[in-house]
Amino acid sequence: MTAPRAIRAVPGAAAVLGVVALTGCSALGAPAGTSTTTPANANVARAQATHEYPAPAPPRQATSNPAAAPLAAIRSFTSQYINWRADTVAARMRALAAQSIGQARAAMQLAAANVTSDYELQRGGIANSGTVEGIAPRAGHPHEYVVVTRERTTATATTAYQGLRPAWHITLATVTQLAPGQWAVSGWQPES
Repeated sequence: MTAPRAIRAVPGAAAVLGVVALTGCSALGAPAGTSTTTPANANVARAQATHEYPAPAPPRQATSNPAAAPLAAIRSFTSQYINWRADTVAARMRALAAQSIGQARAAMQLAAANVTSDYELQRGGIANSGTVEGIAPRAGHPHEYVVVTRERTTATATTAYQGLRPAWHITLATVTQLAPGQWAVSGWQPES
């Protein structure tokens, strides 16, 4: 088979057609020296090479009530977290979610959802009260603190908590500076 007459007449036309066939028509319209790779194509290429697809950074979270200092943020958060009644605990956890960011916010949102449907909690009239006994920086972990509380759980409609003595609890709390003079709890990990 012979090439069509137009291709035989123009020297190099077969090479041009080969390039168009391999790169697609968009290569012809691109100005010299520019890339036809789109950001999406670059992301796909990166994903193929690294097995990870780059995602945009999550939007910056805001809080309803940032504290002026790290210890103030932790003390306020902790006091609200440990002092509740069955009829207020879900609202308290939602309020803590609004005051926190990151993992702490997710934990409080999950806690609020769980206590809303906790029949035993509501039926038993369970309540918790306590005090923050100490907050200390965790050595070698910037913005992370060890929080010690002493808490007592009671109930008005069950004997399950009758005679229960106050207990000591330890939590790891992380804070993040949102802006100068604005701190929020960003990590909350009860240990006992």
